Amino acid sequence: MRYARQTVTPTVGDWTVRRTASARRWAPWELASVKAGHRVSVVLPARDEEATVGAIVGAIREHLVDRVPLVDEIVVVDSRSQDATAAVAAAAGARVVSQDEMTIGLPRLEGKGDALWAGLAASDGDLIAFVDADLREFQPAFVTGLLGPLLSDASVSFVKGFYHRPLVRSSDVEADAGGRVTEIMARPLFNLFWPDLAGFVQPLAGEYAGRRTVLEQIPFVSGYGVETAMLIDLLELCGLDALAQVDLGERRHRHQSTEALGRMSAQIMLTAWSRLYRKGWVISEYPPGSLITQFRRGGADALSNLDREIVVSDVSVRERPPLGQHRRSLATAAG
Repeated sequence: MRYARQTVTPTVGDWTVRRTASARRWAPWELASVKAGHRVSVVLPARDEEATVGAIVGAIREHLVDRVPLVDEIVVVDSRSQDATAAVAAAAGARVVSQDEMTIGLPRLEGKGDALWAGLAASDGDLIAFVDADLREFQPAFVTGLLGPLLSDASVSFVKGFYHRPLVRSSDVEADAGGRVTEIMARPLFNLFWPDLAGFVQPLAGEYAGRRTVLEQIPFVSGYGVETAMLIDLLELCGLDALAQVDLGERRHRHQSTEALGRMSAQIMLTAWSRLYRKGWVISEYPPGSLITQFRRGGADALSNLDREIVVSDVSVRERPPLGQHRRSLATAAG
């Protein structure tokens, strides 16, 4: 990776050189040969992804289960889908679990973070790779790239993916404009308040892998705050040197509307606020509000400001406790 050393701290500069790699560095058979006693789980959180989840599961099964014995299980967490996501994933060879069944008896939470927590609870590997279920033109290197540092270096506890993210519009394609929330919201937050994380190319990437011993020690934030919280919490738990990143090439996926990205940004801000409070940098545990007001073109019957419909959304986030803590609590209650 090329960068101007004088523009980053020595800590970030050195980390970037040592802990950044390319997925091309590891072939599946090479990783299988050093897998030793590890068990590998791939977890896909999925809500209404019938169009893409089957191809992803099928590719992992064909290349990393049947051809090369690298992945031991593929778990798809059905996150209250209204389409055939569960059936398609099962037909392609995944073990499908329900988010609600995995969290039965616990408060109902919304969003991706809760599905990830459910996937961690449902899987049994000591190495877990998380992959988004909306990827198009999926390549098995997404999985091997994430597993490479974990299988080749025992001092690495967590690996984050990064990639080129083209923004595909009806009229054109902008090569690297897909990470809009990253550049507008997440990167400034990390640089300002957690500068040791400034070297991560895509801190919000949905592809990452970690050791169960570490993942079970951190909470999982509901909604779109999960990736932000995960990096901050892992930095505090393990230190920067235990974290790594891998170039996975190019990521094509379904883009969300600007309005949806606004709500996502608000959840990231709320998540960052909770971590700033933990550091003593803000005096209130919760910000003044968790509602976001947005405007869209409205019809004649809509509550509107001139021709704008007023849309108010609750963007509050909650947390599942660390899975290890949750299991200890269950064991104590049972005993």
